[in-house]
Amino acid sequence: MQVAPYIFITGGRCEEALNFYKSVLGGDIKDISRWKDAPAEMGMPADMGNRVMHSTFSAPGVSFMASDSQPTTTYGDGPISLCVSADNEADAKRVFNALSTGGKVEVPLDKAFWGALFGMFTDKYGIDWMVTCEAAS
Repeated sequence: MQVAPYIFITGGRCEEALNFYKSVLGGDIKDISRWKDAPAEMGMPADMGNRVMHSTFSAPGVSFMASDSQPTTTYGDGPISLCVSADNEADAKRVFNALSTGGKVEVPLDKAFWGALFGMFTDKYGIDWMVTCEAAS
Protein backbone atom coordinates (compact mmCIF):
# COMPACT_ATOMS: atom_id res chain seq x y z
CA MET A 1 0.00 0.00 0.00
CA GLN A 2 1.17 3.52 -0.78
CA VAL A 3 -0.25 6.94 -0.04
CA ALA A 4 0.47 9.68 -2.57
CA PRO A 5 -0.50 13.36 -2.43
CA TYR A 6 -2.98 14.57 -5.06
CA ILE A 7 -2.89 18.32 -5.60
CA PHE A 8 -5.45 20.48 -7.38
CA ILE A 9 -4.21 23.64 -9.08
CA THR A 10 -6.72 26.46 -9.51
CA GLY A 11 -6.99 28.82 -12.46
CA GLY A 12 -6.08 26.31 -15.18
CA ARG A 13 -2.39 26.45 -14.29
CA CYS A 14 -1.66 22.78 -13.54
CA GLU A 15 0.64 22.18 -16.50
CA GLU A 16 2.48 25.43 -15.75
CA ALA A 17 2.88 24.34 -12.11
CA LEU A 18 4.13 20.88 -13.12
CA ASN A 19 6.75 22.42 -15.41
CA PHE A 20 7.79 24.78 -12.60
CA TYR A 21 8.18 21.87 -10.17
CA LYS A 22 10.16 19.97 -12.81
CA SER A 23 12.51 22.93 -13.25
CA VAL A 24 13.19 23.03 -9.49
CA LEU A 25 13.06 19.36 -8.49
CA GLY A 26 14.04 17.63 -11.74
CA GLY A 27 12.13 14.51 -12.68
CA ASP A 28 9.36 13.86 -15.14
CA ILE A 29 5.73 14.69 -15.78
CA LYS A 30 3.94 11.45 -16.67
CA ASP A 31 0.49 10.31 -17.66
CA ILE A 32 -1.05 13.64 -18.63
CA SER A 33 -4.74 13.23 -19.48
CA ARG A 34 -6.75 16.22 -20.63
CA TRP A 35 -10.42 17.02 -20.09
CA LYS A 36 -10.98 17.28 -23.85
CA ASP A 37 -10.30 13.53 -24.07
CA ALA A 38 -13.01 12.65 -21.53
CA PRO A 39 -16.32 11.17 -22.72
CA ALA A 40 -18.87 13.83 -23.70
CA GLU A 41 -21.41 12.42 -21.21
CA MET A 42 -19.20 13.70 -18.38
CA GLY A 43 -20.57 17.14 -19.28
CA MET A 44 -17.42 19.12 -18.59
CA PRO A 45 -17.51 22.83 -19.49
CA ALA A 46 -15.89 23.60 -22.86
CA ASP A 47 -13.27 25.84 -21.21
CA MET A 48 -11.82 22.78 -19.41
CA GLY A 49 -10.73 21.32 -22.80
CA ASN A 50 -6.93 21.44 -22.71
CA ARG A 51 -6.69 21.56 -18.93
CA VAL A 52 -5.13 18.66 -17.07
CA MET A 53 -7.60 16.03 -15.88
CA HIS A 54 -4.88 13.86 -14.33
CA SER A 55 -1.09 13.72 -14.21
CA THR A 56 1.70 12.12 -12.27
CA PHE A 57 4.90 13.90 -11.27
CA SER A 58 7.95 11.90 -10.29
CA ALA A 59 11.47 12.96 -9.32
CA PRO A 60 14.06 11.29 -7.08
CA GLY A 61 12.33 11.02 -3.70
CA VAL A 62 9.24 12.92 -4.89
CA SER A 63 5.98 11.60 -6.28
CA PHE A 64 2.54 13.16 -6.48
CA MET A 65 -0.48 13.39 -8.75
CA ALA A 66 -2.05 16.63 -9.91
CA SER A 67 -4.84 18.13 -11.98
CA ASP A 68 -6.53 21.40 -12.74
CA SER A 69 -9.34 21.99 -10.29
CA GLN A 70 -12.89 21.84 -11.61
CA PRO A 71 -14.66 25.21 -11.62
CA THR A 72 -17.65 23.75 -9.77
CA THR A 73 -15.58 22.38 -6.88
CA THR A 74 -14.64 24.42 -3.82
CA TYR A 75 -11.44 23.48 -2.04
CA GLY A 76 -10.99 24.46 1.57
CA ASP A 77 -7.83 25.34 3.41
CA GLY A 78 -6.56 21.84 4.02
CA PRO A 79 -4.14 20.90 6.77
CA ILE A 80 -1.66 19.28 4.36
CA SER A 81 1.76 20.45 3.15
CA LEU A 82 4.24 18.79 0.86
CA CYS A 83 7.57 18.42 2.66
CA VAL A 84 10.93 18.31 0.94
CA SER A 85 13.69 16.74 3.05
CA ALA A 86 16.90 17.96 1.46
CA ASP A 87 20.19 16.07 1.72
CA ASN A 88 22.23 19.20 2.39
CA GLU A 89 21.86 22.90 3.17
CA ALA A 90 22.69 24.03 -0.37
CA ASP A 91 19.85 21.93 -1.80
CA ALA A 92 17.46 23.07 0.95
CA LYS A 93 18.21 26.73 0.17
CA ARG A 94 17.95 26.20 -3.60
CA VAL A 95 14.60 24.40 -3.38
CA PHE A 96 13.16 26.80 -0.80
CA ASN A 97 14.17 29.91 -2.75
CA ALA A 98 12.99 28.56 -6.10
CA LEU A 99 9.65 27.11 -4.99
CA SER A 100 8.74 30.09 -2.78
CA THR A 101 9.38 32.68 -5.52
CA GLY A 102 6.10 34.48 -6.17
CA GLY A 103 4.45 32.79 -3.21
CA LYS A 104 4.04 33.66 0.47
CA VAL A 105 6.78 32.70 2.93
CA GLU A 106 5.30 31.92 6.32
CA VAL A 107 8.44 30.65 8.08
CA PRO A 108 11.73 31.77 6.52
CA LEU A 109 14.29 29.02 5.96
CA ASP A 110 16.53 29.13 9.02
CA LYS A 111 17.95 26.95 11.76
CA ALA A 112 15.06 25.76 13.93
CA PHE A 113 15.20 25.21 17.68
CA TRP A 114 15.49 21.44 17.13
CA GLY A 115 18.65 21.95 15.08
CA ALA A 116 17.41 21.36 11.53
CA LEU A 117 17.16 23.93 8.78
CA PHE A 118 13.42 24.50 8.29
CA GLY A 119 11.03 26.80 6.41
CA MET A 120 7.40 26.94 5.27
CA PHE A 121 5.62 28.73 2.44
CA THR A 122 2.67 28.65 0.05
CA ASP A 123 3.85 28.65 -3.55
CA LYS A 124 2.44 30.81 -6.34
CA TYR A 125 0.00 27.99 -7.21
CA GLY A 126 -1.51 27.86 -3.70
CA ILE A 127 0.29 24.66 -2.61
CA ASP A 128 1.72 24.55 0.93
CA TRP A 129 5.31 23.37 1.28
CA MET A 130 7.85 22.73 4.02
CA VAL A 131 11.57 22.38 3.41
CA THR A 132 13.83 20.76 5.97
CA CYS A 133 17.40 19.59 6.20
CA GLU A 134 18.47 17.56 9.22
CA ALA A 135 22.13 18.08 8.41
CA ALA A 136 21.98 21.80 9.21
CA SER A 137 25.14 23.16 10.80
